[in-house]
Amino acid sequence: MMGFLGLFNRPDINRGLAEYRNTPGAVLLDVRMPLEYQQGHIPGSKSMPLPDIMRKGPEIADRDTPLFVYCHSGVRSRQAVDTLARMGYSNAKNIGGIAAYTGKVER
Repeated sequence: MMGFLGLFNRPDINRGLAEYRNTPGAVLLDVRMPLEYQQGHIPGSKSMPLPDIMRKGPEIADRDTPLFVYCHSGVRSRQAVDTLARMGYSNAKNIGGIAAYTGKVER
């Protein structure tokens, strides 16, 4: 269960996207399900549903690649980042949920 202070530690997707855009070679991963992705996603993101990551990992050979991960609210992206870390990806970051995103989306 999240403690009171945990409420203030939620990732800010808009800040995370600014960091993503300033990180050479970074990959933006959307870990929502394919239908959610089709309904609207952040431009430039790659669809990689959480179940796929948990089953086989991302199709990214370099485990030092900066990965910026988001979902709808930040819960699945946190699970994805934990899974990626266990798989040896050293540079995965949960940037939160698209629900708080203030930019344009692609369909």
